[in-house]
Amino acid sequence: MNPSTSFDPSNIQGLSSPQVLEARATWGLNELPAGKKRGILDIAAEVVREPMFLLLLFCGLLYLVLGDHEEALMLLGFVFVIMGITFYQEQRTENALEALRNLSSPRALVIRDGIQQRIAGRDVVPGDIVLLAEGDRVPADGIVLHGVNLTTDESLLTGESVPVRKKADPAMAEMGQPGGDGTPFVFSGSMVVKGQGIVRMVHTGVRTSMGKIGKALESLAPEQTRLQRETGRIVRNFGIVGAVSCLIVVVVYGLTRHDWIQGFLAGLTLAMATLPEEFPVVLTIFLALGAWRMSHRNVLTRRVPAVEILGSATVLCTDKTGTLTQNRMTVTHLSTDSLVHVVEQGVASLPEEVHELVEFAILASPVDPFDPMEKAMCDLGKVTLDKTEHLHRDWTLVREYPLSEELLAMSRVWRSPTGDSLTLAAKGAPEAIADLCHLPEADLVKLRQQINILADQGLRVIGVAHGTFAEQELPDGQHDLTFEFLGLLGLADPVRPEVPAAVTECLTAGVRVIMITGDYPGTARSIARQIGLPNPEEVISGPELDAMDDETLRKRIRNVSIFARAVPEQKLRLVQALKANGEVVAMTGDGVNDAPALRAANIGVAMGGRGTDVAREAASLVLLDDNFTSIVQAVRLGRRIFDNLRKAMSFIVAVHIPIAGLSLLPVLLRWPLLLLPVHVVFLELFIDPACSVVFEAEAEEPDIMNRPPRTENEPLFDRNTVIHSILQGACILVLSLVAYIAVTGVSRSAEEARTACFITLIMGNFGLILSNRSMKKNFFSTLHTPNAALWWVIGGTGLALVLCLTVPVLASLFKFGSLHGQDLVVAFGAGGLAIALSELIKLFFHSGRLRTAS
Repeated sequence: MNPSTSFDPSNIQGLSSPQVLEARATWGLNELPAGKKRGILDIAAEVVREPMFLLLLFCGLLYLVLGDHEEALMLLGFVFVIMGITFYQEQRTENALEALRNLSSPRALVIRDGIQQRIAGRDVVPGDIVLLAEGDRVPADGIVLHGVNLTTDESLLTGESVPVRKKADPAMAEMGQPGGDGTPFVFSGSMVVKGQGIVRMVHTGVRTSMGKIGKALESLAPEQTRLQRETGRIVRNFGIVGAVSCLIVVVVYGLTRHDWIQGFLAGLTLAMATLPEEFPVVLTIFLALGAWRMSHRNVLTRRVPAVEILGSATVLCTDKTGTLTQNRMTVTHLSTDSLVHVVEQGVASLPEEVHELVEFAILASPVDPFDPMEKAMCDLGKVTLDKTEHLHRDWTLVREYPLSEELLAMSRVWRSPTGDSLTLAAKGAPEAIADLCHLPEADLVKLRQQINILADQGLRVIGVAHGTFAEQELPDGQHDLTFEFLGLLGLADPVRPEVPAAVTECLTAGVRVIMITGDYPGTARSIARQIGLPNPEEVISGPELDAMDDETLRKRIRNVSIFARAVPEQKLRLVQALKANGEVVAMTGDGVNDAPALRAANIGVAMGGRGTDVAREAASLVLLDDNFTSIVQAVRLGRRIFDNLRKAMSFIVAVHIPIAGLSLLPVLLRWPLLLLPVHVVFLELFIDPACSVVFEAEAEEPDIMNRPPRTENEPLFDRNTVIHSILQGACILVLSLVAYIAVTGVSRSAEEARTACFITLIMGNFGLILSNRSMKKNFFSTLHTPNAALWWVIGGTGLALVLCLTVPVLASLFKFGSLHGQDLVVAFGAGGLAIALSELIKLFFHSGRLRTAS
């Protein structure tokens, strides 16, 4: 006897919770050794290679040559402070990425304590009973206990591209080797390409075949994004400018003042002032923390570029079932030749005329179903047929004919304890069931009318048929069996209550929503009306789509938002047509056949709850709750990330202008040096956390979903942004110079003038941060928006400045003079004036008076 028929899957209990804990304590987690994490020494080695570190080191050595040991120690001490800040930022990034890696590991559907549970693949232990279905990645090495057309792709282990069939053998105890048809073994890392099976896990972690060859399956390796390339070019260009400027300053200072050592210090100070090394750091932090924030909104980012592309999305293509609807099916209508019965919830009986329809719908479903529709059918039968002869708990399953691409129907063959012949039960798409029953044209016309009546009410329609088989050997295909049509079931799947508001939000934000479903046009129209899709009467069906050429489809898709009776393979054509029209496309999918469309879309979105591992690996994002509103939240968050990233980068440019100006102008004008390396380092310690922590934590702009998507190729720095940043930085430079000239004009020392100038510069930077928190709201409005990081940065910098001004040793190191009351008045006045000027510039740029092409 075939082992798959003697094995009873309905009695599986799986491991108990204590057994799981014992196995985990013995064998550990089901994962391969992780790559070595970067420690303090690794990060320190990276810091040593940074240009800013080398400049600091060179300046420190020059001070040692000059005999200024205090200044040298101060600069070299700042190296450790910078390393601490870098370590903190890198740890936040690493922790965020580690959380994403854990979330993105393959999942497994196991039976424990008699209950089906979906767990992370790393939590599988030897002895676990795992349920495999098409599209799943096998989490560990195991033995097949029961299978229906189970076929796996083991090419990752064997190099053979042809999938291999699996044969169930519950009596097998030891694992064999990968490869070969007809074996009962499945292996970690292989993919189920067809059928389904029940497997007992034998080896996990490093004991699997995958572990033995040390091959990692899952990776979130960093990718260089378009923004990273853009910022890299900016840093490189600034670096070239800084190097040339440094050389010019050294030469000018040496020739005009005959002091080459001080000239070198002045040149290195200018180089430090012009090098915007924060750019790559800020970009990495924003993207990593953005992905981390998305995971808290049930969206897992598998590919970092998706974070920056989200804000550009112009079309969201979404499945219906489980994404727009609750995926909680209920049988509401039963239709036969003689009547259409509306099922009342809570009623424990049905008319006799529909008993057989429900009976065979249950027989055509698994004993312990996982699919929501099959659950709904079985639940209906348990309530309404419990005391009738129509439930058959003592029947034996002989064979199952699974759903296929060619025939959207499945059949199950049963043997009763007393019957001589076999009983057949089939369910599936009504057209497929009608095909199995070989209905004449007249009956097909009547059937289509019944289908349309149910579909127009927004119901999912399923056909049911039955039959008998008297021979001993079953045929290979369902078509060789004889069926009789019984009727239709109409199942309701309520729309998620939050979806209509989310669709409205998308339309307001200039993002089209396209629904793609395998349901009938009537069902699709009903759902479209409920969620508020435009033009709900305009529907393109799958057959119509096949009949169109690409040019016709491109024209039609501009106005049609509903595709019904569509199959997964058609999603790829839809993505290609939309992209050909210049759209930035987000496409959802959950099945194996969705993978090409997910890969082709600008943003592939896989379902985390019901999606296959194939779909997850092809996608850029994974919805952990399969909810459409999570996609909309991701788009909102993507726009916020880009907005805040632009604010941070704009601030970096603006703040480097006065630093560079105060380093260069005194050399050209033969003034005493205003900024020394120690001052630039102090400012760098303030700039880094300001632009990376403060701006990353800023709330979204009020109009974030009331404006059209940014273009996909929109640069981080368009002309408006650059001019805006330059003007703001120039204002701070002028205010700092005015403070210096004002103090010098009353016959004070160069040290006192430097003190007033530096305080003014710090206050001006505070003003820049406070003003640039929002490009849409004014300064006073942003004060009501909480941002704890802002006040920590300003408070910490202010305290450090007070210490440098009041502690004699620090004041001497910073070459500060005595502090006077009028200096503080000038400095705080400059800070307030910086806010006012920045607000005027912001108003000028965002009021429509200045229009410059990007």
